[in-house]
Amino acid sequence: MTALYQVHAIKAFNDNYIWAITNELSTDCVVVDPGCSSAVFDFLSFNQLNLTAILITHHHHDHVGGVNALLIKFPSANVFGPKNEAQDIVLKPLIENDTVTFDHLGLSLRVIDVPGHTLGHIAYVDESSLFCGDTLFAAGCGRMFEGTPAMFYHSLSKLMALPPATKVYCAHEYTLSNLNFANTVEPNSPSIQQQIIDCQEMRGDDKPTLPSTIARERATNPFLRVSQPLIINSLNAKFGLSLTDNYIENFKWLRQWKDSF
Repeated sequence: MTALYQVHAIKAFNDNYIWAITNELSTDCVVVDPGCSSAVFDFLSFNQLNLTAILITHHHHDHVGGVNALLIKFPSANVFGPKNEAQDIVLKPLIENDTVTFDHLGLSLRVIDVPGHTLGHIAYVDESSLFCGDTLFAAGCGRMFEGTPAMFYHSLSKLMALPPATKVYCAHEYTLSNLNFANTVEPNSPSIQQQIIDCQEMRGDDKPTLPSTIARERATNPFLRVSQPLIINSLNAKFGLSLTDNYIENFKWLRQWKDSF
């Protein structure tokens, strides 16, 4: 496939992004995690597009709540999602290394299992884009509602190993809050401080701070940097610990810190 697709941010609720994937040579559209049907309807109507598929990353309502209403309007749309979650709405269950292909969009995505936020969470990736739901955020990661620290750390390690230029399309506008935490955990980082300035400007113009990139996350996201001495020192000072190179343990304490930040 040689055609190039475009990715559009559809704002929903207070801080969600539903990602719409289109191609200027087609009227087809695929959406990722449509928690809100009305926002998707508005986007499709304005752009005169036909919804052909829905991609689900996990079962939380702000990611699946709009699916049934969308299917009433677009009954032929396929719903792809994790085999182990959202079984009541997923029509095409997926496991790791499955692929979903949409020829008219020039799009073929591989599935990655990324449990931690929820047990069955999946992500979709190709050579240039990552749709990761609530597993990885810009400068942060999702809350650990169902998984374990080892499970979540392993999932993030998979994503950190993707090519540096991969664009990260996560599902929430949490970037500035996450960067403030990152700046607390790893103070005096030029990368973090510059990213705060850049993102403040974007939000001041009411622009999304997303997508991020894997390279940017490696440089600024504390949850991908739990091996860094400065972060380990911050954790030890915060909790009175003696953490060293047990990165899963470091991740556990970092997530606990962020939960109450």
